[in-house]
Amino acid sequence: MAGFKSEFLHTLSERGFIHQTSGDEALDALFATETVSAYIGFDPTARSLHVGSLIQIMMLHWLQKTGHRPVALMGGGTGMIGDPSFKDEARQLLTPEGIEGNLAGIRQAFAPYLAFGDGPTDAIMVNNADWLMGLNYVEFLRDVGRHFSVNRMLAFDSVKLRLDREQSLSFLEFNYMILQAYDFVELSQRYGVRLQMGGSDQWGNIVNGLDLGHRMGTPQLFALTSPLLTTSSGAKMGKSASGAVWLNADMLSPYAFWQYWRNTEDADVGRFLKLYTTLPMDEISRLEALGGAEINEAKKILANAVTGLLHGEAVATEASETARKTFEEGALAENLPTIEVPAEEFDAGIGLLTLYVRAGLATSNSEVRRHVQGGAVRINDQPVSDEKRILGPADLASGVVKLSLGRKKHVLLRPVA
Repeated sequence: MAGFKSEFLHTLSERGFIHQTSGDEALDALFATETVSAYIGFDPTARSLHVGSLIQIMMLHWLQKTGHRPVALMGGGTGMIGDPSFKDEARQLLTPEGIEGNLAGIRQAFAPYLAFGDGPTDAIMVNNADWLMGLNYVEFLRDVGRHFSVNRMLAFDSVKLRLDREQSLSFLEFNYMILQAYDFVELSQRYGVRLQMGGSDQWGNIVNGLDLGHRMGTPQLFALTSPLLTTSSGAKMGKSASGAVWLNADMLSPYAFWQYWRNTEDADVGRFLKLYTTLPMDEISRLEALGGAEINEAKKILANAVTGLLHGEAVATEASETARKTFEEGALAENLPTIEVPAEEFDAGIGLLTLYVRAGLATSNSEVRRHVQGGAVRINDQPVSDEKRILGPADLASGVVKLSLGRKKHVLLRPVA
């Protein structure tokens, strides 16, 4: 539906968040006339969410910003199973202790984007373990399971893909979509939730919840999905050459986070400004029209805005200044990511290949060799041509060694007693 009347759907539409919705006109009318509670689920598969989840958090941010109530659902119960959607094999099962530790870490990412409290538009965070872990299995089968058609579930793309490849889909995983649908009904009954949002790979699971709600007598429920994002070159959002782009500062330094956005491909700058920042649309239009060398200024604005939202403006400014000193002045910026190595080990000498892998600048010795051969490896800003180079005390400059890969990746090595 073009031209949404409600502020929330209009905002999401113009910024590129909407892939599919159910009942466009009725959903638009609901948002135009009521304070709507909507939720997104997050499964605790790691101690931090990564950039791939940031589009969902931004959807909750805009929901609250336009006068509605965000509900962040933590999958403490469903995390015991793991979402099988579009996975080639079963997830490794997590322990209850592992799930609780992951939930504690994940919660940190929401505070910068949402205001939590008891008011009508204050965000709430709930855990589906509260209702799933105490279910009576026979009663659940009778009251909820009877509403699901196995024939229909087998036709879902997420299931069909696994079966077409003749890959195992356990009964445990098959139940995940039933539990997710049941979450929607529980949230409707407990908190008046009317809308579930998620990535487009969740469409089948969300629609399941609409159908179950209809059969179990909830008010009309709605679905809204966002596009699954890749970069212009086809890379998956949330991944970089050195691993996942985590949101928690203890798993990825704010400087490395800033650099991820600074290195955005030219063709993605406008799209990412719309999705991941709160800059006004007219300002974004001006920035995405820049070309040539000026596009780099737009990338810095993108990096500052995204990092500022998550880690605070002061941290974003510090990261930007670190980058400026490192790249424009060639200075040894103390705020660069740092790895510490035992002084005893360093004094004995450590191989170049080992250090670059340990620093996260490469994933294997062979990758470092290729970079050496390509002239991309530098120690203290000096090119290195010997892949067998050993680093030791003679390489220290102001107590550290600067390891560089290309022009944009730098790590400080610091020996510690």
